[in-house]
Amino acid sequence: MPTLGADYYEVLGVSKNATEEEIKRAYRRLARKYHPDANNGDPEAEAKFKEISIAYETLRDPEKRRRYDMFGESGPSSGPGFDFSDFFSSSFDDIFESFFGSSRRATQRRSSGAFRGSDIEVELELDFKEAVFGAEKKISVKKPVICSVCNATGAKPGTAPTVCPDCRGSGQVTRIRATFLGQVATTTVCQRCKGQGQVITNPCSECRGLGLVTNTVQYVVEVPPGVDDSSTLRLSKKGGDGLKGGPPGDLYVHLRIKPDPRFTRDGLDIIYQAKVPYTLAILGGEVEIPTLEGNKTITVKRGSQPNSVIVLPNCGVPDLRSRKRGEFKIVLNVQFPDQLDKEEVELLVRLHEIAQQKASKAGHKTFSKLTKLFKGH
Repeated sequence: MPTLGADYYEVLGVSKNATEEEIKRAYRRLARKYHPDANNGDPEAEAKFKEISIAYETLRDPEKRRRYDMFGESGPSSGPGFDFSDFFSSSFDDIFESFFGSSRRATQRRSSGAFRGSDIEVELELDFKEAVFGAEKKISVKKPVICSVCNATGAKPGTAPTVCPDCRGSGQVTRIRATFLGQVATTTVCQRCKGQGQVITNPCSECRGLGLVTNTVQYVVEVPPGVDDSSTLRLSKKGGDGLKGGPPGDLYVHLRIKPDPRFTRDGLDIIYQAKVPYTLAILGGEVEIPTLEGNKTITVKRGSQPNSVIVLPNCGVPDLRSRKRGEFKIVLNVQFPDQLDKEEVELLVRLHEIAQQKASKAGHKTFSKLTKLFKGH
């Protein structure tokens, strides 16, 4: 149960003006994080899981939320006959949806009783070049697959599930409770059969009555050119297998791109910092640089300034839709020496004197202090 006086909005980490969808997303995220199965039965995680489940069950229902906003924590629980088990019976539907990809309540409406398989999420790491040009990558995915021993019935071979005596096969039970608003009929998922309408007295030893087992499956992922970090690829029907003829879930591949020490990416453009000596920037010439398509020779114009940019068009990242490529931008990082030998100083002094003479003819006097500095070297 929530900590005494706990704010349900704070428990879920949402604002008091949060929409129903925002509340649902917050609950799913926290449910995945604190579910006991994901925390090896940690009692603190289990307590937190119960707390967020109760908070969610209150805020997801417009009437309960209205009473909570008016009366606080005691609002939803006031009146005779209140049973906290209602929280967990109805919240079970959302827990099932979070972990198995479909709502039991929704599937009970289907005459077939089919359950959609779970959605699976995995991460795939790519090199910088693979993200730019695309790649085929093999991945191994652990996912629920149909048990080959019982063929997804969950029952021991030679036996079969029987109709649940509590819900008589409907998967739902209806209870009438007395509340301060009067008698209220509540329909919830049958706790005995967990909404399946059947019970298994002799469970399969392989899947323990679940009808599914965990197995590792390999897929080849076609990564398109131009994907960026944190992009997600959806592989339809490659998730967990469904039950009772239900369709498989989807596989979501979250891409993580390793940085390249040579290049950075700016949208569809690739940036390369080219270190060039100051003499090359002054005199001009050619320099070889690396690109994603091999080394290329570029021409540096005479008198290029530090941080000048040379652009190679159509050598950047392809657009995911049009496939049109961005630019490869070479930033000239002009390198000046920390130390000079005597010969270099003499040459630079002579060069400086020539520049001073030109400046004097043009009516400028900006070089005298620098000349003194060099002559005092």
